[in-house]
Parts: sequence; C-alpha cells; structure tokens
Amino acid sequence: MLSPDIAESLERLRAAGKTIVFTNGCFDLLHPGHIHQLREARAQGDFLVVGLNSDASARRLKGEGRPVLPQDGRQELLEAIRYVDTVVIFGEDTPEALIREVRPDVLVKGAEYEIKDIVGAEFVEGYGGRVHRVPMLPGYSTSELLAKLK
Repeated sequence: MLSPDIAESLERLRAAGKTIVFTNGCFDLLHPGHIHQLREARAQGDFLVVGLNSDASARRLKGEGRPVLPQDGRQELLEAIRYVDTVVIFGEDTPEALIREVRPDVLVKGAEYEIKDIVGAEFVEGYGGRVHRVPMLPGYSTSELLAKLK
C-alpha cells in the first residue's frame, strides 16, 4: 500500500505532466542484470517506482532460504541506485494491487515475460498506459549466482 506521502508525490508529478514508471521484483542479491532493468525502466519516464516483494512474498515465490537479503537491506540497496525514485514493499504474491494504486504510465518487466503474462499489463493498457519489456542481460541471474556460491 502506498504511503500518503508517496501517493501525494505521484499526484503532483501527474499534475506536472511527468511520466510515472513502475517495475517490480525481489531484487535479491543485486547484480548487473538488475541494474540494467532499473536503468532501462527509468529511461521510460520521469519517476521510477519500484515494487519490492516482502520477505514472506519472496519466500513464497522463490522457496525456502530466500530471500538471501532481508527486505530492509534490499530496499536500502535499491534506494541507493540513482535510477530509482522510490521503493514500495508489497506482501502479496503479485504487485497487482500496488500497480492499481500507482497507476503508472509505463509498466516495465523483463522480456522473458510475454505481455499477456505480465501482471497489471491489461489494467495499464486499459487506461492508455503502455508496457515496456526489457531484454535480459545475458549471464546474470540471482539463481545462477546462488548456484555458483554453492
């Protein structure tokens, strides 16, 4: 759920004609592939909102032992990245409710997802927003990093 401060900021940005972009993920063990996605997302507009899966949500999606970094640490890392304007933690398995609150002009996900499989795509396109798919940066994934560590 958006804090009143973030909701108010988004309204001011909209009133000023700014483009709001949304992307999401677990962002566990931050790596160059994540930075690539965030850079490309931010290039789509003026203000980037990152939805971050809570620890419980990430564990349900990724399995026991995940996330490696707790949500507060993952949030702190994301907030330190210059492409990210704000981070919102969500506890659901998908960011659907958060996307409905943010109402982004552009919804960004990795190109490994087909548009029909991107949560919130139909909603965003329904009011005239668009979906942008970012090609993955070859050789980087959290699962691959964890496998190498083992």
